[in-house]
Amino acid sequence: MKNLLEGRTAVVTGAAQGLGLAIAKAFVAEGANVVMGDLNEEAVKEAAAGLGVGDRALGVACNVVSLEEVEILVTTAADRFGSVDVMVNNAGITRDATIRKMTEEQFDQVIAVHLRGTWNGIKTASGVMREQASGGSIINVSSISGKVGMLGQTNYSAAKAGIVGMTKAAAKEVGFKNVRVNAIQPGFINTAMTAAMRQDVIDAKLAEIPMGRAGEPEEVANVVLFLASDMSSYLTGTVTEISGGRHI
Repeated sequence: MKNLLEGRTAVVTGAAQGLGLAIAKAFVAEGANVVMGDLNEEAVKEAAAGLGVGDRALGVACNVVSLEEVEILVTTAADRFGSVDVMVNNAGITRDATIRKMTEEQFDQVIAVHLRGTWNGIKTASGVMREQASGGSIINVSSISGKVGMLGQTNYSAAKAGIVGMTKAAAKEVGFKNVRVNAIQPGFINTAMTAAMRQDVIDAKLAEIPMGRAGEPEEVANVVLFLASDMSSYLTGTVTEISGGRHI
């Protein structure tokens, strides 16, 4: 059986660790070439080498807030491998604080990375994909926090909700060129960030999940793989919750 992404090229931002790295792993396992972008150049180059697929994985320094750097990232993929078939806008940060204590800088940083960063990725990748006969698939990483709002995350929840609106608007603009734009909303996932939480906080979150457990990065990556592949060829403008039933 042919691999789901055989001969295709994917770009993943925020790919040095966590969900981005899990997504890159899932992609190369299904035959894709992967260009991994991250603010941490050393870490992303090491992560790309660690995939064990040689020249099929490339790590590139990229600050997604800069349109120019995102253009370089996507152009690198097109020049190296001949196409850009999948774009995953995953890069993100948190700067949690209550609205009373949050600074303007903390608000602006989160909005810039998530919203402007995702817009930069959609703008650049769709520009390439719409010129390809095969089109392409763009997947934007929102969060369940963008659906329900979380304490101490007025910046993050706003940004993640904004990604949903951006996804739907972009899907309407580029669908006629066979470019699909979808979003995912992960819930409580086992990552380095969640592992650092206090146990009582973890327990409270788990109590809200019908499936009774946290998700694994690989479970998120599998949904992204589906959205990247032809298995989802008639899906665009959708938002898929990967939350074990939390906040349904």
